[in-house]
Amino acid sequence: MSASENIAETVIATSCAHDCGGACLLMAHVKDGVITRVETDRGEEPQLRACLRGYAFRHKVYAPDRLKFPLKRTGARGEGEFERISWDEALDTVAHELKRVKEIYGNSAIFLNARGGMRGYTGGPGGIGGVLQMFGGCVTLWGGPSAEANVFASRATYGTLATDSTRDNWLNSRLILVWSCNPASTIFSTNTSYYLAQAKERGAEIVVVDPILTSTAATLADQWVPIRPATDAAMLIAMAHVMIEENLQDQNFLDTYTIGFDRFRDYVTGKEDGTAKTPEWAETITGVPASTIRNLARRYATSKPASVLVGFGAGRTAYGEQFHRAMATLACMTGNVGIPGGGAGGFGRGPVGGMIGPVSAGASGSLDTARRNSTRVHYAKMWDAILEGKAGGYPTDAKFLYVTASDPVTQFLNTRKAEEALQNPEFIVVQDIFMTATARFADIVLPAASHWEVGGGILRPWCFGPYYLYLKKVIEPLYECKSDYDIAYELATRLGVTDFKYQTEDERVQEYFRSSSDLVEDVPDFEAFKRDGFYKMPLKEPIIAFEKQVSDPEHNPFPTPSGKIEIYCQRIADLNNPLCPPIPKYIPPWEGPQDPLAEKYPLQLINPAAKNRAHSSFDNVPLLREVEPQTIRINTVDARARGIQSGDTVEVFNDRGRVLVQVTVTERIIPGVVALPAGAWYTPDEQGRDLRGCANVLTRDEFSPGGAFCSNSCLVQVKKT
Repeated sequence: MSASENIAETVIATSCAHDCGGACLLMAHVKDGVITRVETDRGEEPQLRACLRGYAFRHKVYAPDRLKFPLKRTGARGEGEFERISWDEALDTVAHELKRVKEIYGNSAIFLNARGGMRGYTGGPGGIGGVLQMFGGCVTLWGGPSAEANVFASRATYGTLATDSTRDNWLNSRLILVWSCNPASTIFSTNTSYYLAQAKERGAEIVVVDPILTSTAATLADQWVPIRPATDAAMLIAMAHVMIEENLQDQNFLDTYTIGFDRFRDYVTGKEDGTAKTPEWAETITGVPASTIRNLARRYATSKPASVLVGFGAGRTAYGEQFHRAMATLACMTGNVGIPGGGAGGFGRGPVGGMIGPVSAGASGSLDTARRNSTRVHYAKMWDAILEGKAGGYPTDAKFLYVTASDPVTQFLNTRKAEEALQNPEFIVVQDIFMTATARFADIVLPAASHWEVGGGILRPWCFGPYYLYLKKVIEPLYECKSDYDIAYELATRLGVTDFKYQTEDERVQEYFRSSSDLVEDVPDFEAFKRDGFYKMPLKEPIIAFEKQVSDPEHNPFPTPSGKIEIYCQRIADLNNPLCPPIPKYIPPWEGPQDPLAEKYPLQLINPAAKNRAHSSFDNVPLLREVEPQTIRINTVDARARGIQSGDTVEVFNDRGRVLVQVTVTERIIPGVVALPAGAWYTPDEQGRDLRGCANVLTRDEFSPGGAFCSNSCLVQVKKT
């Protein structure tokens, strides 16, 4: 028997730590320093079971296209021609360029894009941000692509992002509205589908509102309500009209806990502008029959307690913050806030087990997008900021661009403009584990290690789960890859940044643990947590958001300036922007069904999350690409009119770009809408046409007044090639 055969297999608890909405327990089996297989939670319920992406994480770690050593560009920007160099040369070059740019242009010329490619990791991509701040500062981004509309609405309405209860609260619900959310495919917090299924077994009615008959709708819903994209606020406001007309609203709740309902009522009934927002009014906008709107409004108002699961897709539209504000208002009108089985319809971050790091919440959260733009750049305007600089009103003339844990060429709006913009900076460095579409434009590429090769982090679920995961080191770093933290430290040394003190992974985690009052309170035994790799908080009953405020409002005001839920928000009124009104309103979106541009480009494009990707992560894993090949979904009616059949290659196009992709013809999407899942890596041909199905080749790089990232406000045409 060989020596290697005598080596025992070890099982290490970890997670995949991507920004997918989940945080699932993975058990990595390791033998002779190699990951042999991956399992998930098999312990006591509720289990933190992984999806197919978690099971496939081993394939990502060992992917043949991993970056193995530092690279220096040899060809033209974007051609992807590089040569191997040493770490010393790579980091010396980066440090030299940073010093040069700072000396000639100042720190505002340094532009940092560090995103969510790895979260929960205390030594993660944020480390370089700390180094650059100690170096004198840099310009960063604001307005996350996922949920900025919901963030804005929840801050305005509730004064906090912690607006949701633990998932087991659904077991007390009679009705659950799942609006623009597909947890059966996207997870949207671990165990979401598990508790929805249990609620259904207990008799709860589940209604899914979405342009697509999603996997969630197909498997869990009692009713699917198809709706045109970007018109959701109109349907909610029409539901409010039904409640007001039939006196179904919980007036006592509104009088006790909210301000501004009278102004909202004036708008809904038409007293403000002469147009009553009836279901018939909404039907022409949304495509949802007036009878369906009326019936759902009555059921939501009378099936108390009722809850809502609000996704982010409907908010990723022009004026998407109005959808989230309207949803919260209906939760108040039905009196479902702060009660068992109810739901506030806000951002969805829960009262326990929130994401690692501080939560930007409370009345102090800025709603002034103009003020944010004076110091940072909105994600949607990254390319314009690089192209136009301070002369265009942006806070940077970007000469040095640092990108880490992010692929903005694929993930940010208007990809073709990105190609132009990335020719402008004098120096670009990309730190990643793969040669992404963005990395192809870098001058220096730094190969980062995955968190399974590093360890040293604490992961908590996106929003709701009462548990914590300890991210242990699983294997040694592959090739010449370094941890993000080690890269930051070595760069700090070269820059003369002495305040960035080196800590081991264990020291960083222990410091974070000691500094977090939530962790200290929630986890009774740190050493046991570190040893086991997870800690599940014992809950005797659901933890309900705003329960204290509703049960004892005198001693527990809402964290807003008024101390109440603000249906009318004075902070929004102070912005004096007619496209961002202080009460929820429906505003026809640009590139929506009512836009005159629809005559030229008649199909609304949406880009839902894919079941086999976490944003753009995992797109290069062949196993997962086989699970759900990238195709564009189109309704049978629209396909027939264009002579298109399933399996055909079609060209999807508008004035911003063109995409060649296979098509799926289906009745599971409404006519007039096409769906191209987000996150496929941008891969252009010689004519600049994308060949992999990158949706952002087609999207418009504008953001909504509240900061929404408008990826689902996009008109296109489709033709057979």
